[in-house]
Amino acid sequence: MLRCEGFSAILAISMSSDAPLVLGFNSTHDAAAAIVRGGEVVLAVEEERLSRVKHHFGLPLRAMELCLEAAETSWSTLPHVAFYMNPALWLRSYGWHFLRHLPRSASYLGRKPALWESFLGIERRFRRRTGFRGRFHVVDHHAAHIDSAFWPSGFEEAAALTIDGAGEAATTVRARVDATGQQRTGVARYPLSVGKVWEAVTDWLGWRATQDEGKTMGLAPYGTERFVADFAQVLRPDARHGFFQDLSFTDLQYGAQRLVSKRFIEAFGTPREPGAEIEDHHRDVARALQAQTVEVVLSLGRNVHAETGLRRLVMAGGVALNCVANGRLLREGPFDEVFVQPAAGDNGACLGAALFVAHRKLWAPRGARQEHAFLGPSFTPDEVERAAAARGLTPERPADVVARTAELLAGGAIVGWMQGRMEYGPRALGHRSILADPRREAMKEEVNRRVKFREPFRPFAPSVPLECAGDWFEDARPSPYMLLAFAVRADRRDRIPAVTHVDGTARVQTVTAAQAPRYHALLSAFGERSGVPILLNTSFNVRGEPIVRTPDEALEALVRTGLTAVVIGDRVFRSPL
Repeated sequence: MLRCEGFSAILAISMSSDAPLVLGFNSTHDAAAAIVRGGEVVLAVEEERLSRVKHHFGLPLRAMELCLEAAETSWSTLPHVAFYMNPALWLRSYGWHFLRHLPRSASYLGRKPALWESFLGIERRFRRRTGFRGRFHVVDHHAAHIDSAFWPSGFEEAAALTIDGAGEAATTVRARVDATGQQRTGVARYPLSVGKVWEAVTDWLGWRATQDEGKTMGLAPYGTERFVADFAQVLRPDARHGFFQDLSFTDLQYGAQRLVSKRFIEAFGTPREPGAEIEDHHRDVARALQAQTVEVVLSLGRNVHAETGLRRLVMAGGVALNCVANGRLLREGPFDEVFVQPAAGDNGACLGAALFVAHRKLWAPRGARQEHAFLGPSFTPDEVERAAAARGLTPERPADVVARTAELLAGGAIVGWMQGRMEYGPRALGHRSILADPRREAMKEEVNRRVKFREPFRPFAPSVPLECAGDWFEDARPSPYMLLAFAVRADRRDRIPAVTHVDGTARVQTVTAAQAPRYHALLSAFGERSGVPILLNTSFNVRGEPIVRTPDEALEALVRTGLTAVVIGDRVFRSPL
C-alpha cells in the first residue's frame, strides 16, 4: 500500500530543550524553511505563503524568522543551519559543463544570474544577513531529497528514488537507505534529466519552466496517442540505465532562451506563444511526454528494486509529484509499499537537509512516522476578528459549523475552508481549501470562472473518507496527499462529474479522522445529505497567487471573488456581494 501520511504532532520527548535544533532552507525557486528538534518538525513553510510571490526565488527570510519564532529561539542561539545544496560541487559541475560547451553555452551566465548568485558565497551572505553564529552545514541536494522521504516514512530500510531537474550534478538517483547511511546504486547526471525534459516541454507549451509543469500534466489526457511512439526518440525507458534521453531535441544544456531545439520543433510542431490558443499538436505532445514519463518511472523503480532487493520505496524530487506515474508504479511495480514525500520538490529538500543533519550528523533519535501534512503556521481568534472588522463582516456562529457548511455545499455554494495549521507542500488538503459539490457537472466551470480564474482543462481533485474510497475509485489505496491517480468506477462517473477528469481518472485525496478530524467530519456530513461522501477540493487561492495563509487573506478572497462563503474555524462568513 502507499504510505503518504504526514508528520505527527510534536512529541514531548523530541521537544525537550536538549534535543538538537536544526533549521533547513533553500534559496532558489520554491524557497522554503523548516526547523526540526530531535528529528521532529516544529514548523515548515514556503516563503511564497509569506511574501505572496508564487514560487518565491531567493533567501526565505520571512519563513526562517517564523521557524525561529515557533521554536522559541533566535539567530544568536540557533546552533545549526542546513543548506539543501553543496555550492562548491555545483560550481565545479556546472563550471566544467559551461566551459566544455563554449561558445554555445556563453548565454548561460546571462540567463541564470540569480541562480549563480544564490549559491556563490551563500554561507558568508547568510551569516551577514541574519547574524547567525552557529554551524553552517551543506547537504548534497539528492541526499536531502532522499532523507526528506526516508525519515518520515517509518521504514527501517528502503530503496530510494529521486527524480528532478538537477542538483549539483545528479538529476536522478537510485539508492539503498537506512539509519546508518545512503548507498547510491545508480545516478544520472546533468544534462540527462527527466525533470529538464518536462521544463523544456512546459516552456514549448508557452508556460513557465520549473513552475507550470502541473499544467502540462493536466493537459496530457486531452491529447491523442499520435506522438507517443515518436516521443520515445526524446525520452524513453532503458532496462539498464532506467531511461534514455536524446539531447539533440533540447537546447537546455546550452542555456538557450528557448529550451527545445530546432529538431524538436521540426518533429513536433511550432511552440505555443504565452496566451495563444492550445492546438492539437500541443495536447498530443503533452500526452506523449506523460506516457513516456510513466514508463521511465516504472523502469527506474524496477532498476532500484533489482539493485537493492528491497520491497519498500521512498521517493522525492519534483517528478515524484506525478500522480499518474506514482499510481502505475504502486500498482504495477515490484514494491509492497511506496512513500512519496508530499513536499517533493525543492521546498521539501530544505526539510530533508535539516533531517539529514539532525539524524546523520547529530545522531538525533528517529522521530515518529508522518501522520499529517499540517506543518505550517496557524491563526488566532483575534486575527479573525480583526480581519472581519476591517471589512465590516459579521460572522455566523452556528452551533455545528460542520453541519452548516455541509448544508451550504449541498445547496450549491463554493466555500473557502480554513482550519488550523496550513499545509506544507503544493496541495491543499482540507486546511486551506476551496470546496464544492462534485455532483454538479457545471461546478468545475463555476469554480474556475468565479473563483480560480485558471485554465479550463485543469482537473479538480476529489476528497473522500478513506473508508469510502473503494466504493468510488478502482484499486483505491490510502492517498492522503493527492499523489495517486485512480480510475473513477465506471458506474459512478456520472455521479461525480466535476472531479472526474477527461480520461476517467481522478487525483484522489483520502482522508481519515486521525489525520484531519474536522475535514473528515465534513465529508461524512456532506455524504449523509447528498449520498456522495466526496467534495471537490482545490487550493484556496486564485490563479497566480499562493495559497492563503491568514484570515485577512481568506476574507479578502471572499470580497473580491465569487466565493459564496468562507469558513474560518467555527465562524461562517457569507459573501457581501
